[in-house]
Amino acid sequence: MSLRRRETLALSGAFLAGLAGCTGSDDPQTTGTATDTTSDTSTPEETTTEESPGFEDFDAPPFPEIDPTTDPELAEDLLADQIRENVGFALDLLAVLRDQQDDPNLFYSPYSVSVTLAMTYAGAREETAAEMADALRFVLDRQNLHPAFSSLAAEFERRNEDGEDTDARTVSGDDEDPGPAFEFTTANGVWGQEGFSFREEFLDLLDAYYGAGLRLADFRGDPEAARERINSWVAERTEGNIEDLLPRDAIDQATRLVLTNAVYFSARWEIPFSEDETEERTFTALDGSTARVPTMHNELKANYAEIDGHQLVELPYANGETSMVVVLPAAGEFETFEASLTVDRLATMLDQTSRAQVTLALPKFEVESSFSLVKAMTNLGMERAFGPSADLSGMSEENLFVSDVVHQSFVSVDERGTEAAAATAAVIAESALSKRVEMTVDRPFLFYIRDRPTETPLFVGRVTDLSGE
Repeated sequence: MSLRRRETLALSGAFLAGLAGCTGSDDPQTTGTATDTTSDTSTPEETTTEESPGFEDFDAPPFPEIDPTTDPELAEDLLADQIRENVGFALDLLAVLRDQQDDPNLFYSPYSVSVTLAMTYAGAREETAAEMADALRFVLDRQNLHPAFSSLAAEFERRNEDGEDTDARTVSGDDEDPGPAFEFTTANGVWGQEGFSFREEFLDLLDAYYGAGLRLADFRGDPEAARERINSWVAERTEGNIEDLLPRDAIDQATRLVLTNAVYFSARWEIPFSEDETEERTFTALDGSTARVPTMHNELKANYAEIDGHQLVELPYANGETSMVVVLPAAGEFETFEASLTVDRLATMLDQTSRAQVTLALPKFEVESSFSLVKAMTNLGMERAFGPSADLSGMSEENLFVSDVVHQSFVSVDERGTEAAAATAAVIAESALSKRVEMTVDRPFLFYIRDRPTETPLFVGRVTDLSGE
């Protein structure tokens, strides 16, 4: 593995906090996909990348050649480029969400969002696809993007498998079974309207690269039952931490497709905190108010950096390949630092870490977040997908648009380690409008009132002058 890829993988891991891994789901209850076919894929050397795809790039074959029987291998530089942009998207999303949320705390999984919208992007075309690629920082072409996400999933699946036999120290003085030292699961699900015509190539791609076979649902006849079924699926795959991903107004009779990703993460610290050392300490909020909060203490050797008063420490989990990076901006400079945080700046701080004996005080905390991402993604430039001008013709010949993208997440950090879960759903609805038009009645016109079942004109009129009104 090249140094660049290793550094980039480590950088992405810091922000994804381990919330990326093996794709998998239970066997679809009913599948609407076509029989899988195998064909040769293009070699990585033949593929070029650009800073961001232009409209002309979407004239290429919209669906990559699929060979679902193999673990996709991608050139290291291509995978590293996309991982770097995934981290950039994580920071972009942070910037817009912090301005849109009233809650002072925020937690989300950019990986879950990226995977869900990558599945959606597979069915987008023309300007709609170009906007999505720019907003999500998809720098790979269609032939390589979906294999890249599949390759990442396979990489993290191996990480998860390696962690199954991981042993870790238990919290001092605690005899309770702490459970597995490392556990990560992720799953993708696709629910489509019974009898609705989806493109087989689209469904095949989702199945091959995201492990998401189609499950049929009756959105038209019983949207509430479909909503409860999807929420139950998500809750089961997040250990009950995400119980109501789709609110009641997210699904209705116009819904035709729901694309979901659910992730669950549980890991013990490599060096746990002792519960006996936890004590109440003062935490000063951004507005200057203070509160007494349970604060953990530890003495450990860790990767540490301090630059211009900004501190960074990396806390490894028991599997040795996953960590939490804690960044503490200098006193009074949090907002300035956050606003100027970029991929390069973070990479610089990580690059300047060195092993140090760290006396660490870290609050125990829990954060839950729940929000719609429509406004955030619109602010990032993904506009057409949410309106009647959306081009999702790669999914179906019918007129579809993204009616909502919802996200929920949960994290708990204590002396043992970290538990986290997140889920994202993209809700695709059918639009009765194929295009946006404008009609201004400012000249003579005719009208009639009809009985629709019999097509009988009940009244007929003409208006040519309204000056006397």
